[in-house]
Amino acid sequence: MLRLDNISVSIGGASILRDVSMDVGPNAFVGLVGRNGAGKTTLMRSVMNLIPIDSGTIAVAGRDTTRAAPHTHAREGVGYMPEDRRLVPDWTVEENILLPVWAAHTDDADARLARIYGLIPEVETVSDRRAMQLSGGQQKLVALARAFVAGTRLMILDEPFEGVAPALVQRLVEILSTLRQEGDHSVLISESDALYSTGLVDAVYTIERGQVALGAA
Repeated sequence: MLRLDNISVSIGGASILRDVSMDVGPNAFVGLVGRNGAGKTTLMRSVMNLIPIDSGTIAVAGRDTTRAAPHTHAREGVGYMPEDRRLVPDWTVEENILLPVWAAHTDDADARLARIYGLIPEVETVSDRRAMQLSGGQQKLVALARAFVAGTRLMILDEPFEGVAPALVQRLVEILSTLRQEGDHSVLISESDALYSTGLVDAVYTIERGQVALGAA
């Protein structure tokens, strides 16, 4: 579902990723583990074409997306949850969740929203509140819901467990476990360590100083 071949990225003249190759197979959950500053966010932003790569190729579902425009990913069933959530503060929760399907002009927005509310009822209870009025934990759930509404095939989740209370971490794990049981999503999850994702993933890549290696799940 996702394949990176020897991608390298530099920012401001500094080398951040070096010849990174990795695979996320169909219906697979894959972890990306590394300390802060190792390159996890840069890798995920590169996959979403938010950062240009210097060399290498990126493919989603067999389609070369190396130079794709970022907004095209929602049309291809790819959802993204950035580490810092990136919600539109003045928009309601529901508007934030629906943003990717509006951008992609999909015709099943109501069905997707209903499925999300079934999976994450917590966001339905605050659906008419503005994002700026939510706690950090609630914003994490909304960001996950937004990724899910777009990510019918592949979801890219950057540090979903970072900076949230243990009870919310457990809830996030429950939601992702439900997705895993459904067996129709591929997911790439980054984490500073493998504390929470161990029971979710089929394979783990470690990243250190911009280089990636396949480890044990």
